[in-house]
Amino acid sequence: MSTRTLIRGGLVVTAADEVHADVLIEDGRVAALAAHGSDAAAGWTADRTIDATDRYVIPGGVDAHTHMELPFGGTFASDTFETGTRAAAWGGTTTVVDFAVQTVGRTLREGLDTWYAKADGVCAIDYAFHMILSDVNAHTLKEMDKLVQEGISSFKLFMAYPGVFYSDDGQILRAMQRSAENGGLIMMHAENGIAIDVLVEQALARGETDPRHHGEVRKALLEAEATHRAIQLARVAGAPLYVVHVSAQEAVAELAAARDKGLPVFGETCPQYLFLSTDNLAEPGFEGAKYVCSTPLRPKEHQAALWRGLRTNDLQVVSTDHCPFCFTGQKDLGRGDFSKIPNGLPGVENRMDLLHQAVVDGHVSRRRWIEIACATPARMFGLYPQKGTLAPGADADVVVYDPHATQTLSAETHHMNVDYSAYEGRTVTGQVETVLSRGEVVIDQRKYVGRAGHGVFTPRSTCQYLN
Repeated sequence: MSTRTLIRGGLVVTAADEVHADVLIEDGRVAALAAHGSDAAAGWTADRTIDATDRYVIPGGVDAHTHMELPFGGTFASDTFETGTRAAAWGGTTTVVDFAVQTVGRTLREGLDTWYAKADGVCAIDYAFHMILSDVNAHTLKEMDKLVQEGISSFKLFMAYPGVFYSDDGQILRAMQRSAENGGLIMMHAENGIAIDVLVEQALARGETDPRHHGEVRKALLEAEATHRAIQLARVAGAPLYVVHVSAQEAVAELAAARDKGLPVFGETCPQYLFLSTDNLAEPGFEGAKYVCSTPLRPKEHQAALWRGLRTNDLQVVSTDHCPFCFTGQKDLGRGDFSKIPNGLPGVENRMDLLHQAVVDGHVSRRRWIEIACATPARMFGLYPQKGTLAPGADADVVVYDPHATQTLSAETHHMNVDYSAYEGRTVTGQVETVLSRGEVVIDQRKYVGRAGHGVFTPRSTCQYLN
């Protein structure tokens, strides 16, 4: 049975265009767009018509950095693939790219199969995977080639977390050389973990145990140094580089300098670095633990450099690094020792709305909002034009967005499986109204009508900025 849905009367906003158009959806894909009121659009019939008058019609968000069920610090991220993808849908995100984790001493295949099993049959929206390399050796380097062929075309390495995920410069160089050959993209957590561990040890010895010290020991200069080093290693390897969760103005400067040389170097930031700061980490009592993540929140003055980087395209993507831990029972593992607070914030549900607020505030344009949240992550990770745009043939991942509604972000009303909101009490303008994933309605006028298992694994081609 062929099914047709018609979205009428909205302002269609993509990274390239804004046009008052009707959107015809057939069998899970965008079939056609035509100017509202045109003869072409007037002739369309459908099984279901959605009125988008005074609304934006935008591509579903692509969040290229989430961690559902991630094991970390003796516990697990509190969102499962089921709860996390449902919350993503509520926030207008229709594709997530999560991270499968290789365990040291085990194969990439084993890690990937574990993550396939976690996600299979439970996701509300489509999903893909990156691979975290924790153990770079001759065998895992060979496995990288196979994974690229399977649609896992990006690999994350860590210059932080010695003894857990850390890779040394030699391992990083080898992985980069391999990715230069197989077309994969290396994603880098750029912080000097060896130096940070020294500063952590010294701070704890001085009795500095509160959450705010997490930000003080993970210095912006050590993010910038690692970013610089990652760029030089990528140059030596002749490989592209994508730096995740950039938080410091000094790190942005390193990326800008590399891009000015014409190097294939890319950067991502996250809403927490754009909207939160060390003021949150310093909240009284143990409240600051809610905001412990790595890279850490920075002083407010870094925000201007991040916004500027997004406007000048020195930063190309805003992802969430969604990795939630409950305040009670998880974050409080670090009472009396900030180094034991699980690192991560909830945010998969808030990204599209916070970035729309950035449009309202004049930080970015409407089209840039769609570019950094939908189109560029899709292109960066080999999902475009199936995802990230509204064009004939694209998956009908569509959001009807009310730009005039106001909402107050709160743990009481969010759908993430976590007991606090990083943005508690913040009022934003704009709200998701209706969400379609491959033509199927998942959120209908602010009601969840989706189902676990609708979302499917989506293999990816290689980075489309390198072709």
